[in-house]
Amino acid sequence: MAKFIFVTGGVVSSLGKGIASASIGKLLETRGLKVTIIKCDPYINVDPGTMNPYQHGEVYVTDDGAETDLDLGHYERFTNAKLTRDNNITTGKIYYSVITKERKGEYLGKTVQIIPHITDEIKNNIKKVVYGKKIDVAIVEIGGTVGDIESLPFLEAIRQLKLEMGRDYAINIHVTLVPYIKAAGEIKTKPTQHSVGTLREIGIIPDIILCRTEKRLSREAKDKIALFCNVDADAVIPAIDVKSIYEVPLSLRKEKLDSLIVKLLNQSCRQSNLDDWQNLVIERQKAPVAEVQIAVVGKYIALQDAYKSIYESLVHGAIANNTKLIIKKVDSEDIEKNGAGKYLKKVKGILIPGGFGNRGIEGKIKAVQFARENKIPYFGICLGMQIAVIEFSRNVCGLNGANSTEFNKKVKHPVISLLEEQRKVSAKGATMRLGAYDCRLKKGTHTYSAYRKEKIQERHRHRFEFNNQYRERMEKKGMVFSGINPQKKLVEIIEIKDHPWFVACQFHPEFKSKPDNGHPLFKEFIKASLNR
Repeated sequence: MAKFIFVTGGVVSSLGKGIASASIGKLLETRGLKVTIIKCDPYINVDPGTMNPYQHGEVYVTDDGAETDLDLGHYERFTNAKLTRDNNITTGKIYYSVITKERKGEYLGKTVQIIPHITDEIKNNIKKVVYGKKIDVAIVEIGGTVGDIESLPFLEAIRQLKLEMGRDYAINIHVTLVPYIKAAGEIKTKPTQHSVGTLREIGIIPDIILCRTEKRLSREAKDKIALFCNVDADAVIPAIDVKSIYEVPLSLRKEKLDSLIVKLLNQSCRQSNLDDWQNLVIERQKAPVAEVQIAVVGKYIALQDAYKSIYESLVHGAIANNTKLIIKKVDSEDIEKNGAGKYLKKVKGILIPGGFGNRGIEGKIKAVQFARENKIPYFGICLGMQIAVIEFSRNVCGLNGANSTEFNKKVKHPVISLLEEQRKVSAKGATMRLGAYDCRLKKGTHTYSAYRKEKIQERHRHRFEFNNQYRERMEKKGMVFSGINPQKKLVEIIEIKDHPWFVACQFHPEFKSKPDNGHPLFKEFIKASLNR
């Protein structure tokens, strides 16, 4: 029977529950335990796929085609857990299931209520992830903060689960804030006390309190939190700010969090060993032998989380090349106003990530043209590939006005067009080409050199594709089609001849990159940028 760690948060949002959950997963894996991690999101959307990035941040995609919360990206980057659509549970998904059952008459005339029907559905969805599988520990993160009305059904469900399973099978870790008041020169424990008090009012007594703080907690502060929150002083764990998120597992191990967890869960396992993580991930970041500046040209630049996996994957590529990374964030609308040279003249590489909608598109096209003409390494991802095709069509093939039908339905040269399977789709949610698909690589290309194999599988999230009617014309002008989906002959990867490194892919390689195992394309992009 799997054991459970329920992770809750209080005081404020963005405390890092996702990083904490991923780091705990990492620590337990190094002890030889098999883990999985579940994110419970309290919003009523069935998934984040239809949300604006400014509302929600990045949408992460799993192999089975689920559009999920960005925290699942942290879970997969830190651990070896293979996550699916079942690992992200939303209020929308729960209510949709319960209402569907009610319409079918499955409740036999009963009045359908929050308790027990909604809470039972939450519990069943959590259990479904682990039962019948060889999982030692399941970490369940509850989104939002204690006190949010939206989170109450999830908190009630985990209260019931913890009670049903017993102390040896389920514990609660509450992540909270211990702020430092600079004017007073003091840290304050009162927010944590109130947060834990609210948690206890709904019947959940924390076993461990994880205190986010920028200053070290004194023994006196730990004792005070322990006294007022009714936990052992050793269960008050400081989670002090660190320079890199990849230092968090090391920081928590130093505080003996993993040892406390296995003790509370009565779990028999070996000691943790993070030597490889320390040497590969941390030491290389602290003592790089080179430096490279990469421009990320996007339309959601103002929000850090909109391109979360892109930024992290660039870091992974830099780690693999023992390089210090400087990311220059460039708004494509600024390029439209002021030209590409002002922002891109001094960078070593240019990356254009995915996105939707017409805003900022012409600025991205100018950025691609600047990279192509000035021989700057270019990496296009999803929309970044489509933009590269549009730029090449206009400025190399002479197809004036070439565009995507996403931006101009009546365009004369639709070099990017709607996927055939999408033509009759009207609903927006979970209807794109999603999840892992095969791709066959062409030997002798930059892409083949990066992967070093002929067949790969990558994750997708798009509705539009390269229009094969223009393929022969572009090949004659120097475009190389280095990756093709063998089932539907869709163009997955393009390159340009006589360029140091110009690679663009329709899929999202950032969803398969890890700090200790950077994605091949990101590693080669950073390498090419260093060589410029």
